[in-house]
Amino acid sequence: MTSNPSALFDTAEGQRLVAARTTPAWRNWGPYLSERQWGTVREDYSPDGTSWSFITHDHARSRAYRWGEDGLAGFGERHLRWCLGLALWNGQDPIIKERLFGLANEEGNHGEDVKELYYYLDGTPTHSFMRMLYKYPQAAYPYQRLVDENHKRGYDDPEFELIDTGLFDEGRYFDVFVDYAKAAPDDILMRITIANRGPDAARLHVLPQLWARNVWAWSDRPERPVITSVSASEASAKHPELPDMELHVGQPATLLFCDNETNCRRLFGEADAPGPFKDGINDFVVQGDAKAIRTGSGTKCAAHHVIDVAAGGEAVLKLRFRASGRGDDPFADFDRVFATRQAEADAFYAVVQESVTDPDARLVQRQALAGVLWSKQLYNYDVRDWLIGDPAEPKPPESRWKGRNIDWLHLRNADIISMPDKWEYPWYASWDLGFQTLPLAMIDPDFAKDQLLLLVGDNYMHPNGQLPAYEYGFGDANPPVHAWAAWRVFLMDRERTGYPDYTFLKRILNKLALNFTWWVNRRDAGGRNIFQGGFLGLDNIGLFDRSAPVPMGGTLSQSDATAWMAMYALNLMRISIELALVDGAYQDMVVKFYEHFLYIAEAAAKHGGLWDETDEFFYDCLEMPDGKQIPIRTRTMVGLIPLFAVEILRTSDQPRLPEMVERLRWFMDHRPDLRALVSNWNQPGQQHLALMSMLRGHRMKCLLRRMLDETEFLSPHGVRAVSKAHEAKPYVFALDGQQFTLPYWPAESHSGLFGGNSNWRGPVWMPVNYLIIDSLRQFHSYYGDDFRVECPTGSGTMLSLAEIADELSRRLTRLFLRDERGRRPVHGDHPLLQNDPHFRDLPLFYEYFHGDNGRGVGASHQTGWTGLVALLIADTAR
Repeated sequence: MTSNPSALFDTAEGQRLVAARTTPAWRNWGPYLSERQWGTVREDYSPDGTSWSFITHDHARSRAYRWGEDGLAGFGERHLRWCLGLALWNGQDPIIKERLFGLANEEGNHGEDVKELYYYLDGTPTHSFMRMLYKYPQAAYPYQRLVDENHKRGYDDPEFELIDTGLFDEGRYFDVFVDYAKAAPDDILMRITIANRGPDAARLHVLPQLWARNVWAWSDRPERPVITSVSASEASAKHPELPDMELHVGQPATLLFCDNETNCRRLFGEADAPGPFKDGINDFVVQGDAKAIRTGSGTKCAAHHVIDVAAGGEAVLKLRFRASGRGDDPFADFDRVFATRQAEADAFYAVVQESVTDPDARLVQRQALAGVLWSKQLYNYDVRDWLIGDPAEPKPPESRWKGRNIDWLHLRNADIISMPDKWEYPWYASWDLGFQTLPLAMIDPDFAKDQLLLLVGDNYMHPNGQLPAYEYGFGDANPPVHAWAAWRVFLMDRERTGYPDYTFLKRILNKLALNFTWWVNRRDAGGRNIFQGGFLGLDNIGLFDRSAPVPMGGTLSQSDATAWMAMYALNLMRISIELALVDGAYQDMVVKFYEHFLYIAEAAAKHGGLWDETDEFFYDCLEMPDGKQIPIRTRTMVGLIPLFAVEILRTSDQPRLPEMVERLRWFMDHRPDLRALVSNWNQPGQQHLALMSMLRGHRMKCLLRRMLDETEFLSPHGVRAVSKAHEAKPYVFALDGQQFTLPYWPAESHSGLFGGNSNWRGPVWMPVNYLIIDSLRQFHSYYGDDFRVECPTGSGTMLSLAEIADELSRRLTRLFLRDERGRRPVHGDHPLLQNDPHFRDLPLFYEYFHGDNGRGVGASHQTGWTGLVALLIADTAR
């Protein structure tokens, strides 16, 4: 944080954040469109749940969506009643570029994958200023080649990316920068800068677009919005639910109109279906079909510019969308507004980055935070309406009532939510969202708190207390990190504002207590405080699908599920203590969660299969119907997760909590076995702190010895998800004639387990690495500098736990920073990415990273949880 925590709110952007607490007008417009609405569960009305094929990329230009909108560089009103976006045409492509292209899950050799080059460059929390970049080839975009080449490749082959096609090698592409600035909450300025990076002049069709989300086709709303031409450079925009608006175009252009309606002629063969349709502008520009558009009005409008850009030159286009009736020159103050908003953004980040002096680290951190802000999206999904169908539409197949999400009829979501990745994962996931709130809290703690409260609200949380996992299966279980995130966000908010938001803490605790009870009742099959839970976000880390029944029968007791629950209990206990200091009634909650933590920790410590005394490591354990316990001796992140179950308490708080202290003392006096086994609760460490942990010093050192071994978990860029020892010697498990193998795969997955688009069998993942660092810092707070561990293992160098946390932070941040040779590991070995001045300073924040060389892998814009690097940069700069 800064030396003056309130300084953030003294900036112009900070003052807008303060004002938004009571009047959220500045939040009404933002980058709230998805990058991919097609291929989602929400838009899937198929009888068998085949979402990728129900609406494809090819369908998307012709089909009006039911639940949202997508678009290139999209910017919209919070309910997407009005949307702004960009379309481009290079004169070569079969379609205009108005949305990002990528492969469906079955088309990619590692699952779904966006095949575009785009970058989120800057932004402010109220979206008063936003900037992104899209790179568009001047030659024909290779749609079919990308599909065919990736289809030919197998799991063991690299993915074929757009940059591998050679289209960018001579600079024959356009850099298209799209900037938005708000002159006022409902006064949106759009600036498009086209830079020709090639050696020759080139022509480009540029079509900034305005359209209304289609809510009339499926509802009983009789009035439709309408966009009407007023002049060659102006259109009026009237919406029955909003004030009248005006679109102004700042340079010569042709206004084209159509309707945001499904093209039933093209998709369903209905020859008599009236137009024009959603794809009308595309058909006019690409095919010259004048009948595809309407003269003068519609629900979708594009300002068609045809520009010639000199070699190495630039062109700038200006548009403005604002409330009607102003009467003044809409572009008189255009440049001044942009200059002001850019300066305000710089002033805002000067406070955020006060401690970060390295220019490259500042660049990476600011782009990471920009990615977090651009990843907001309207998530709109009413499960009951989705299953029943709409009165004006065909009735959905009855088979859907036996399929996905039928137990979540209460779920009605229509909120702006932070997405993991708006193309690859354009839906929230409960544990992703928990991590995403931390970088958000650096710059917008109010929004971070609201995100955490959303998922425990009545329209999200199941009546039985379960949190929704993600739209492909709301009933799955993600790791319970919500309480951990809530506590960290509370602390960050208090440090930033100087005000402890106890109301937030009470609301979150009251609802998470219900969720904790759901876990205890539903995920502890034997009632022994040894938990199952399924894949728990770690996809293919197990020998077999942990969300499915064990292939050979029995129950899989999970080391990570049990550790997550111990962590959850401690997190809730810590929140309860904070609240008990201002409201004594919460002392009961402290005792409840503390006792539950001890029972879980006891079970984990004494269970015959979880902790292995010989290997000195935690494993999952297969419990057979005959009572036999078989440990699954794979060295994976599963065995390190017990490190996360740690909390540090201030002994100075005890006199203010007499009832709690008395009850805990009674409990520990009557269960000295638990006290000796897992806790240093009454043995003050450094600075009069007490330690609550699953691990005492010996077991923690055992785990760290393996974790810090560079031949096992420790990579140059963080902690691997699977030990590298399994590369030369994959783990093989055989039972009852069945055999399963777990190897070390440092990058992409080599199997189709969980769709094949992610891999936990070797790469470095930011969220669990961040939790390791956070846990080490807590352990250090208790043990102090005298508690030292060899790092790396075998090096002879002894470091404190805080120094190890610093070293891991440096390794992780080095993924994105330029090294002594000017290379960024995240870029891999591609010379264009590493050396070209128009690429090399554009790091992407991937889903995970190669376990040996740090190359970015998986979803390329998962700034959501990989945005945690923004906090690591701040920590290492202190």
